[in-house]
Amino acid sequence: MRKRDSVAAYLVSAAIHRLQDDPQQAEQLLWAVDIDPALLGDPLNRVPADAVVRLWLRLTELLGDEFFAFDSAGLPRGAFAMICRSLLHEPDLGRALRQCLSGLNLFLKDIRGELLVRGKRAAIVLHTTISDVRIRGVAEEIYLSLVIGVACWLVGRRIDLDHTQFGHPRPPHGADPLLWGPWIEFECTQTAVEFDAAQLALPVVRNFASLKQFLRQAPEGLVVRFRNRDGLSAQVYRLLKEACDMQWPAQIEMAARLGLSESAFRRQLEREGFSYQALKHEVRKALAFEYLNDAALSIAEIAARCGFQEPSAFHRAFRQWTGMSPGRYRSALCGEPANH
Repeated sequence: MRKRDSVAAYLVSAAIHRLQDDPQQAEQLLWAVDIDPALLGDPLNRVPADAVVRLWLRLTELLGDEFFAFDSAGLPRGAFAMICRSLLHEPDLGRALRQCLSGLNLFLKDIRGELLVRGKRAAIVLHTTISDVRIRGVAEEIYLSLVIGVACWLVGRRIDLDHTQFGHPRPPHGADPLLWGPWIEFECTQTAVEFDAAQLALPVVRNFASLKQFLRQAPEGLVVRFRNRDGLSAQVYRLLKEACDMQWPAQIEMAARLGLSESAFRRQLEREGFSYQALKHEVRKALAFEYLNDAALSIAEIAARCGFQEPSAFHRAFRQWTGMSPGRYRSALCGEPANH
């Protein structure tokens, strides 16, 4: 973990919600893990990731709950490891995801996940009965981060999300497209993440020998990979997105610009769940959605701006990302229901 790795303060505030009736205990706990309580006054502040990992471990021990008491039933200590062990018997991601969600559903009462497959699209859909609006959104984010984190580890690669719907209003901090995909919506009827169903066929490549290390590093890995907007991948993403006319430098040039050797650059991106090529692909997708919001641009112009040689190639790619054509997506923006 690098010193610059950090986590948004709103997540830390939500994680200690169970201690809100004992502010003195909450403050003592924060100081014990080297977190200044004053940082939590602004949800947009950043908290050092290594301190958040220490808080994660302390809270789990204090509450006896690996889900920070967001759920009325809770996730008892050891349950996460037990669920992970059960997944190693599954041959592919699809079956492992179903088993993971079933395992969590055995313990949790207020958040229940379901894997749905509709044609070429797959979605993890949450059914949530948490009434406290202060923690509901964060609880759903952490639940999905746990599931996605395990899924990525099982198949040894990042799972590409294309569309995320949140049931809560847009928070001040927004949402991270590197985590939730380029198409993010708020105030939807339910929370769900959608992706290409072809990824369900990815084989499970982990075994029991690698499980112990994963569990030991799980807090750090989940914090860094899924909550670190100051990480190297986020920096590279911003630089690529700001480049004029998609004149992107080669990997060795980008590494040098950031003061890293090419090998160190590649290793750090892999640690965060990305490759340079994958980040370029994510930027291309993000630009496509932004351009489609501009009615003055034709689909052909957008295809060219996103680096597609032919509009037909852009149509195929966009349909793979969303299950609909670019034109159908534009119609949905105008209020027409989107077909998934």
